[in-house]
Amino acid sequence: MRHLVGWVWLAVCMCGLDADLIAHLKMPIREIFMDPCIFPFTYNDVAYHRCTAVHSDFDWCSLDSIFQGRWRYCTATDPPMCVFPFTFRKSTFKNCTKESFVLNRSWCSLTSDYNKDRKWKQCSPLHF
Repeated sequence: MRHLVGWVWLAVCMCGLDADLIAHLKMPIREIFMDPCIFPFTYNDVAYHRCTAVHSDFDWCSLDSIFQGRWRYCTATDPPMCVFPFTFRKSTFKNCTKESFVLNRSWCSLTSDYNKDRKWKQCSPLHF
């Protein structure tokens, strides 16, 4: 990276490049939407009243009532909501867990006692 900066500086000095052009050489910052999910939303002519994993490895939601390409991964606070703490086997969890889930992904219970109710959802890849 140090060499790249040197070459860019050399180009600026030799060619008199405009400073506005240099501003565009920055690495792009990945934008992460945290806007609220819109429920219900329509995707491929199907109405969804909760997060879905259609065409994805993780649950996601639309940021528009009719899907326009704006979406985000669902979190523990999106419907249906995770319940913390929850009991799984003989342990109590206060956050999403990866225990006993395939592919090392995190999940949470939708009730306080997973052992009894067996209701769960996958957590966002941003939380583990």
